[in-house]
Amino acid sequence: MDLLINVGLPISLAIIMLSLGIGLEIADFRRVLSRRYPFAIGAICQVVLLPIAAFATVKLFALPPEIAVGFMLLSFCPGGVTSNILSKLAKADVALSVSLTAVISLLSILTVPILAAWAIGHFMGENAPEVSISGLAVAMFLITTLPVAIGVAIRNFAEGFADRVDAPLAKLATALFILIVVAALAGNWQLFVENLGVMGAGLISLNVALLLIGLGLARVANLSWKESKAISIETGIQNSTLGITLAALITGTESGFSPLALPAAVYGITMYAVAIPFLIWFRSR
Repeated sequence: MDLLINVGLPISLAIIMLSLGIGLEIADFRRVLSRRYPFAIGAICQVVLLPIAAFATVKLFALPPEIAVGFMLLSFCPGGVTSNILSKLAKADVALSVSLTAVISLLSILTVPILAAWAIGHFMGENAPEVSISGLAVAMFLITTLPVAIGVAIRNFAEGFADRVDAPLAKLATALFILIVVAALAGNWQLFVENLGVMGAGLISLNVALLLIGLGLARVANLSWKESKAISIETGIQNSTLGITLAALITGTESGFSPLALPAAVYGITMYAVAIPFLIWFRSR
């Protein structure tokens, strides 16, 4: 188990982020400058409203401290490859979705360590493990930012090679994601069973609320329907593998997968059940 957490988990996340980077082009970052307003609305939803909604959900469902921290860690995570795929299936503005995923993923090296340290201290109090913000930032850079940058560089300088490895990498990333979720659930099975009702209800409620919040704010901001759908998905779909990895980085590996990883692991399953009805609705309009 320690080998899976120490080696397999970081490598798996790095491969997933590399897969994200290979699907990106320099133009995806330049697009932010030409579409400042839609991007700003999406960024506000992800960076500001998402953690606020998670905090409200934690309080509303009176979740145990470790589960509450897991919820907050998940809310700090940006979208991933999944959000881009779902945007395409929903006939949303894929370019906007990709731009948001790319930039917010790179910014997470700054936002996530600080917010994670706050959440640990706020909810766990005296039982909180010591969190090194600088150490977490370095780890975030190595397993998220650097692989994305390498992927973008490969796409920019060797487009043919990027096209060939894109699909196999995506399949490998999916397989690794499933393995990580199963391992995290198995390592905390008793805690998972004991908290499944309240945790599942909280995650599903949060997921639905976020999809609606993103959609509602985009419509109030008078964005197009395609842009609104993209922002809804980017707000409601988080990188659960990063949430699991953050939990492992914060608590270490002495006792296997941390209970802090449970919400992200369960979310990795429930988000599809929540997303499917929205996809059907989005595709019909």
